[in-house]
Amino acid sequence: MDSPKLRGAIIGCGFFAQFQIEAWRRMPEVELAAACDLDPGRARAAAPRPYTSAEELLRHERVDFVDIATRPDSHLELVSLAVSHGIPVICQKPMAPRWEDCRRMVEAAESAGVPLMIHENWRWQPWYRELARLIAGGAVGTPVAYTFRTRRQDGLGEAPYSHQPYFRQMPRLLIYETLVHQIDTARFLFGEIASVFARARRVNPVIAGEDQALLLLAHENGLPGVIDGHRFLNPDPDGPAMGEAWIEGDAGALTLRATGDIWQQGRRLWENTVTEGYRGDSVRATQQHFVDRLRAGTSFESEGREYLKTVAAVEASYRSIAENRVVAPLELLSCADSAVG
Repeated sequence: MDSPKLRGAIIGCGFFAQFQIEAWRRMPEVELAAACDLDPGRARAAAPRPYTSAEELLRHERVDFVDIATRPDSHLELVSLAVSHGIPVICQKPMAPRWEDCRRMVEAAESAGVPLMIHENWRWQPWYRELARLIAGGAVGTPVAYTFRTRRQDGLGEAPYSHQPYFRQMPRLLIYETLVHQIDTARFLFGEIASVFARARRVNPVIAGEDQALLLLAHENGLPGVIDGHRFLNPDPDGPAMGEAWIEGDAGALTLRATGDIWQQGRRLWENTVTEGYRGDSVRATQQHFVDRLRAGTSFESEGREYLKTVAAVEASYRSIAENRVVAPLELLSCADSAVG
């Protein structure tokens, strides 16, 4: 007998939330029953039961989970509200603007005994899942180095980031909003990050935060890696991967192109044929993982406390820039674990 559908609610129906709404609608085991947005028209378009108040939605609706797709500065309040009602949460990245608030989100969920997953979709892009399979299968031997290069031409001019113009006022931008994806993907592919040395600058004077950055990572297994990002130029050829990656080992190398295809020594090993959804349908894959693990009662890949390791590497990057030194994410994680203990 088929299991009943999970009834979900989404809070926040802005630009990126549309990718999440579209993906929920393609998941037969989910009913997006309610939506909340300050714009009542957007809430009505998202779900049959619209609200403009998250408190009112959670007070009146019986749902199996909440998808929080608002701006980061509201996440702590909304996650705390949802878990106080005992409702499992999937919450968009970035977690929150301050490291302390990210910790408080995790502590609120754990104290209530409520599952919390961070919606980190980059590691769910199919080319990265395939790279993980190839690396595990020995395609490069033992990895010795990697580079991620991220590009997108939407950071230029007097009105950059037109889809999400609030980016212009964010004091932390490129690492916090974009390169966090590559940091998390590096953790997924190569294990935990032991140290970060970072450099960043602001090129476009109309914004508040940094729009170019270079990160040198060292993993706990000794593997070094580079993350190089800016948003002034599209890859050539362009594609859904929003940049390229190179993974070198003692037995060969793999190249991920912006098209999502994976190459080795002039031969295409894997062709990206996914055209539906956001960047390899990674939003749907992320949400499917959430639903599958929620039903099974098992932990998520980007469960709240686990994802703090990614956030700690982001915070370490900013501390490295400010203090001109190598910073270990463990410095922050040890404090977080001590607070729980």
